[in-house]
Amino acid sequence: MKTRVIAVAQVKGGSGRSTLATTLAGELSKQGDTVLVDCDMPQGTSSSWYAMREEAGRTGRLHLDTAANHLEVIQKTELHTGSVQFIVLDGPPRIAEMTRAMTLLADLVLVPAGASMADLWATGDVLAMVTEAKAVKRIKARLVWTRHRGFTNQAKALTEQAKGELGIKALDTAMGLRVAYVDALGSGLTAVETTDAQARAEVQALVAEVCAII
Repeated sequence: MKTRVIAVAQVKGGSGRSTLATTLAGELSKQGDTVLVDCDMPQGTSSSWYAMREEAGRTGRLHLDTAANHLEVIQKTELHTGSVQFIVLDGPPRIAEMTRAMTLLADLVLVPAGASMADLWATGDVLAMVTEAKAVKRIKARLVWTRHRGFTNQAKALTEQAKGELGIKALDTAMGLRVAYVDALGSGLTAVETTDAQARAEVQALVAEVCAII
C-alpha cells in the first residue's frame, strides 16, 4: 500500500496547526486507514481530540500515535508506512529537530498561517527546513490560510507576498474564522460533522485539494 505522509508544521503558536491536522486526519480517515501522529507532547492537543472522538465511538479508520522527539517520529512513521493510506504529523510550535524530521518524512508539508505579517515571518523558518529537505527528496509545500476573513485587500497582498518572497503557494481553499472549528476541536469532531454549512464546505474543498496534490 502506498502511504502518503502529510506534515502540518508551523512554529508560531495559535496558527491553527492542530485544528488543521485533526480536521485533515479525521476526514482522510473516511477514505482509508489514517494515522494521526501527535508530535507536540506533552501538550497533546491532537491526542485530547482523539480521546474525545474515541469515547464517542467515532474513530472508524483513524488511529493515533505519539512522538516525543525526532527519533520517535521517524520510527513511528516508518512503522505505519505501508499499512495505512495516510499519515498526518501534527508538529510542535517551535523550530526543533522534530520539525526538520517531519519535513524530511513528508510528501506534503502544510503550513497554516493567519493573515498577518507575524505568521508569514514564522512561516519563513519552516520553509527554510523544507528547502533543506528538497535537497534530499521530492517534497511539496503549501500555505493554508486559517482564521481567514475572506479575500480582503490585506489577504490578497499577503498571498502574493508569500508566493513572491517566500516561494510558497497557498491552497485555494482557506479555513475561515469560524466558531465551528473551535467547537469541533474541543469536541473530538471535524467541522464537516458540525452544523456550520460554510465550514463543512471549506473542509471538503480543502481535503479534495490536498488529495489532488499528493
